[in-house]
Amino acid sequence: MTETQAFRPDWVSHPGETIEDLLEEREWTQAELARRTGFTRKHVNELVKGNAGISSDAALRLESVLGSSAEFWMQRDSQYREAMQRRQHLDRLKADAEWLETLPIGDMTRRGWIQRRRNKAEQVAECLKFFGVASVTAWRKQYEKPLVAFRASKAFDHSVGAIAAWVRQAERQAQEIFCEPYDTNSFKSTLQRLRRLTEDADPKSFVPTLVDLCAACGVAVVFVPTPKGCPASGATRWLSPHKALLVLSLRHKSNDHLWFTFFHEAGHLVLHSKKLQFIDFEDGSEDQREQEADRFARDLLIPLSATQELEKLAAGGRVSKAQVLSFARRWQVAPGIVVGRMQKEGWLPWSHLNGLKVRYSWAGATERLST
Repeated sequence: MTETQAFRPDWVSHPGETIEDLLEEREWTQAELARRTGFTRKHVNELVKGNAGISSDAALRLESVLGSSAEFWMQRDSQYREAMQRRQHLDRLKADAEWLETLPIGDMTRRGWIQRRRNKAEQVAECLKFFGVASVTAWRKQYEKPLVAFRASKAFDHSVGAIAAWVRQAERQAQEIFCEPYDTNSFKSTLQRLRRLTEDADPKSFVPTLVDLCAACGVAVVFVPTPKGCPASGATRWLSPHKALLVLSLRHKSNDHLWFTFFHEAGHLVLHSKKLQFIDFEDGSEDQREQEADRFARDLLIPLSATQELEKLAAGGRVSKAQVLSFARRWQVAPGIVVGRMQKEGWLPWSHLNGLKVRYSWAGATERLST
């Protein structure tokens, strides 16, 4: 991505310089301006030096005496004060430059989440804007501390910045999705309907349907590729008491993993407290809530009665492609999901029938799923 720089020159001209230029044009002294405006000489001197701000009253007097509109004088002063505040703000941000090393700046830039800045202080400001916080201290309270408290593994701790960036991008995308107020019963009912959606292999078709149906229940579903250092497959968090976020990363690029992760995350929303956030790494967590979400996804994708039939099928010997396809049609679920479940249960070798799984990838700069 091409680096872009906003034009913010190092020099800052205060409105007093404009006043001084106009005095020179008219060959007036500061004393003359004081007499004409009714200001004291001291106040005029402070205006010329840029030490005094231009009030609405001063702007009207300058309009009458020097020309230009009162709006011009007030805007000129406002721009100067803002520029000075920005300069001071950037000077403070220089001390936070090391924070940038904890973030996946390269991936964030390449994906268009942020712009690359040559000046480190401006890069810090750019990243703070991305996260929607005013300082690194606020970022730590909003993202770092909750994430570190969520999981204590060393691998997780070393990638907090990357995980925070992924979660934040998901939040940003979710802001663009209008959702009805969350309703648990409606969401549960929709999940039953979404099970049939697994039979649709084309993401151009099933992704919009998935997003729309979930939004109608109060759940914003987004797909966000993970930056380097973020091994997450999915996550959930509550954006408000009435709107939930469910993000998927397509980490394993196959439809059985994609749909299991979706229903696993949905399980968290249905089963667990709104005060909690969940980030899943598929690392065999022994956390009871993760196991509950696993069972929720497993039993929703292939119900108990279907599981019993599948187990009997596996007990009869080597399972054929035709048998899997027949089972999948009867139970209205994707064949790849059936294969993934049998492999997980040890009823099928990991090398067998993988051709029935649908493989996905991220389509270039659009970051949309494609087969």
